[in-house]
Amino acid sequence: MKRTHLPLNALRVFDAAARHLSFTRAADELAVTPAAVGQQIRALEDLMGVVLFRRTSKGLELTEEAGAGLAALRTGFLHFEDAVQAMQAGQSSHVYTIAAPREFFAAWLAPRLAAFRAVNPQVRYILVDGEMTDFTEANLDLAVRWTEGPGDLEGMPLGSAEWVEVGSGDWIGWPGDPTPDAEAEAEDAKPPIMVGDAGQAIAAALAGMGRAHVPALLVAGIGGNGRDELVGAAVSCRRGYWLVAPLPQWRQKKVKDLVAALTAES
Repeated sequence: MKRTHLPLNALRVFDAAARHLSFTRAADELAVTPAAVGQQIRALEDLMGVVLFRRTSKGLELTEEAGAGLAALRTGFLHFEDAVQAMQAGQSSHVYTIAAPREFFAAWLAPRLAAFRAVNPQVRYILVDGEMTDFTEANLDLAVRWTEGPGDLEGMPLGSAEWVEVGSGDWIGWPGDPTPDAEAEAEDAKPPIMVGDAGQAIAAALAGMGRAHVPALLVAGIGGNGRDELVGAAVSCRRGYWLVAPLPQWRQKKVKDLVAALTAES
């Protein structure tokens, strides 16, 4: 019989009935009716072509065929329990694998991860560069993405969805720019300076190469040294930084703890 065809629920019912030698007590354990237990047992007997129980004046008795397989069945259930505990132990691990844009990690995420680890010294981090890294391929727990929302994932926003203009002069473009310049959108016009990400856009603007629209969270700490006048007022936009994960990861206790810490002050 193929694994995909194993009647696991019926086998669980059989195990309970065999331990109690009573459909009624097995039903109490499984929170079902005695009739439901009887139906599962009959279906299992039909599937395997053997009789599992006989009724006698003393009550239920196991047949020889049922007794022959019972020990192996219970060993199998113990292995199932061990497997579940091993998976749960993995989920309760204190190792976090996180993907985030490099500039966001430097400007916002790193100090908050450090603060979380100061309170939880057993924590270890594996940081992956690149916000679009595949969760399964990289075995991620969480990712930070510059986006309009979590999409098909579970998520929470980090801070406000706002942009600011940094610098002056020629336009500096970058993928993910929250507000493309009207001139840059024209077919015959391209930004005279194009960089790879928001961090490079900020560096170019502060170096005097031009002006860029960048996420407000990234420039919160660049004031002083004559730079205050280079940073404009924050303006709302559709995109923001989101902390995201598939639902199974999002439900893990360790992920919930870190999400709560990161969003407490965001």
